Amino acid sequence: MFTFLLIVQTLVAAALVAVILMQRSEGGGLGVGGSSSGFMTARGAADFLTRSTAVLAAIFIALAILLAAIAGVSRDQPTIDTSLARPSAPATSPTGTPLPGQQPTQQQPAEQTPAPAGEQPAVPVQ
Repeated sequence: MFTFLLIVQTLVAAALVAVILMQRSEGGGLGVGGSSSGFMTARGAADFLTRSTAVLAAIFIALAILLAAIAGVSRDQPTIDTSLARPSAPATSPTGTPLPGQQPTQQQPAEQTPAPAGEQPAVPVQ
């Protein structure tokens, strides 16, 4: 039912776009002139396009409300697929200490090696 109404909504939207694009901004409708006698005069075409725009817009709005109501009623609880989940390591700060609320890990601190005796550390020149 939902899929059918969604397809109808799409067709109504396409028809609404087509009808709106056929109208002239001055209200001429279909951009045709012609004699005052005949089936589709300029004024008759404008009236037809205006009325069809209003009808298609009303159908479009009604279908949108109906589709929203159906989607809200038939909504299932979302399920999370955990088949690809893997355990993650605890988060640590850039210094290697655990963040608040995390259990500390049993890591040994990195040992600092002193510079060789013959070399002096580089000092920036000012």
